[in-house]
Amino acid sequence: QVRLVESGGGLAQPGGSLRLSCAASGLYLYYYGIGWFRQAPGKDREGVSCISSKDGPKYYLSDVKGRFSVSRDKDKNTVYLQMNNLKPEDTAIYYCATVICAENGLGYDDNDYWGQGTQVTISS
Repeated sequence: QVRLVESGGGLAQPGGSLRLSCAASGLYLYYYGIGWFRQAPGKDREGVSCISSKDGPKYYLSDVKGRFSVSRDKDKNTVYLQMNNLKPEDTAIYYCATVICAENGLGYDDNDYWGQGTQVTISS
């Protein structure tokens, strides 16, 4: 059974940092593109970042470029999203999922796997 589990969310102050983790069981993430999405209350879900399979190209939403960084630890079968210089508008539930990742964006379909999400709240 495939399972993706996000962790690392929480409360941080503006300007602070958080590192989200997406750990997998039942599949080897190295061979999958992995994307990070977020959904804030009342807003549509948006793709924030992704890393291609076999550590290929990465993508970042313009709003997070230069602040967020996606990486992969093959030994731990985990993908990370390092989030620095956080802003109140980064507040959302963050999800990881298997995706098709390219330098200019990411895509997914009904066959992709999703985690349950982790809450990120940025507030002073």
